[in-house]
Amino acid sequence: MLEDTIAAIATPLGEGGLALIRVSGAKAPAIADRIFLPAGKRSQKPSTAPTHTIHYGKIIRHNDNQSPAPPADGPATGRAFEVIDEVLLAVLRAPRTFTGEETIEISCHGGLLPAKLVLDAVLANGARLAEPGEFTRRAFLNGRLDLAQAEAVADLIHSRTEVALAAANEQLAGKLSRRINRLRDDLLHTLARVEAHIDFPEEDLAPDTQEQLLSRLESALASMDELLRTANEGRILRRGVRAAIVGRPNAGKSSLLNQLLGRDRAIVSPIPGTTRDTIEETANMRGIPVVFIDTAGLREARDEIEEEGVRRSRLSLAQAELLLHVLDASEPLTAADANHLAEFAGKQRILVRNKVDLPVKLELPPEHACPPRREAIRASPATGPEFGASVVDVCCLNGEGIEKLKDAIKDRVWSGAIEAGMLEVMINSRHQDALNRAREAARRTIDALRGDAALELVALDLRIAVNAVGEIVGQTATEDLLDSIFSQFCIGK
Repeated sequence: MLEDTIAAIATPLGEGGLALIRVSGAKAPAIADRIFLPAGKRSQKPSTAPTHTIHYGKIIRHNDNQSPAPPADGPATGRAFEVIDEVLLAVLRAPRTFTGEETIEISCHGGLLPAKLVLDAVLANGARLAEPGEFTRRAFLNGRLDLAQAEAVADLIHSRTEVALAAANEQLAGKLSRRINRLRDDLLHTLARVEAHIDFPEEDLAPDTQEQLLSRLESALASMDELLRTANEGRILRRGVRAAIVGRPNAGKSSLLNQLLGRDRAIVSPIPGTTRDTIEETANMRGIPVVFIDTAGLREARDEIEEEGVRRSRLSLAQAELLLHVLDASEPLTAADANHLAEFAGKQRILVRNKVDLPVKLELPPEHACPPRREAIRASPATGPEFGASVVDVCCLNGEGIEKLKDAIKDRVWSGAIEAGMLEVMINSRHQDALNRAREAARRTIDALRGDAALELVALDLRIAVNAVGEIVGQTATEDLLDSIFSQFCIGK
């Protein structure tokens, strides 16, 4: 498949000022020669143009697929072609391209039809449509990126905050890869020492040599643990934290969502039960992406539609990592409020007392009025019986207290400041799985060495650790693994 020339639209579908069609492969310049009509007497064909140059001209469609390309100094006689669009065409020579292959990039007018017709012209002249992530996959296979850097490309595209963007750029720059490669090199060096003793069985493993191997393995284990501690941070920055907004009907949940988003996303009405379905929106909370879910008010359903809304609210509650429990401060605590306070005691939550512009009549039970401080989700996922709750007073009518609430959300999600150094290395779930397997194998290796087990068994577990670590950067990646990773990319990337 690497011998094919591939093409795809690399910009989002829809109307816009420009669209970009990317072509990569050995035939890319020849295909461009056939469909590109350069403007100007000194213009050059793409196949003869210098690398990293941009050319103005027109993309044409041949009325007869066997007709020759038009001359560079003007249109062919007999109108053997028709003009599709005016474009800028970039010529990028291998290996100094994203994929490491001959590359042509065509900037045409935005819109579904111009981009589609330009792509059709490319495909009609020898290219095939790229598969999802195939450009980045070729960059990996051609040695332009390792697998961790390739994943960072997707993280970069999907970044929802500047902090997430900075973390993706650090990984793309190879910060994580360098750490992983050092770890793998250390494990390989240890494996080489073990296998050398296997090859010469008449020489026993000296005590000082055994201690050196154990010391190197313990150091590798500590490095793995350090990387594994970044998994929660990486998950939060890539996927965001799911925060469900819950409470009784008419407590101000939809108004709170609108205030947090800074725009009117949910319908607000004094009529209880306006929200019948869940609404999800992502917002930047002090650099952390938070997925807010506005839910239907929790009460006894009056009809089938409201019953479904309450069911979906319960499902969102179960999946949420943080709850914003909205209470009406202008009313005394009701039995339903007390039940919900007790029901959600096992979740990370913030109690939001809304409508504080009115006379405050709500009194929280003593155990909620002065809650204990707990660690953030980043350091301690909500799996215990009681996690405490911050209490924040707001007025969703005029925005009072919303900034304090944003601070409280950030503190609940991420303990401490977000420092540049911690963004350099943040593993994802795939890396976490590979490191966990490597750690288990390294631990077995240490136990085997200390137990004077056969060196063949020591080498077997150590080889497992080396291969697991190598998966992260693609040193030992399988086709199935590559298919799984790159299938999540968009077609133009």
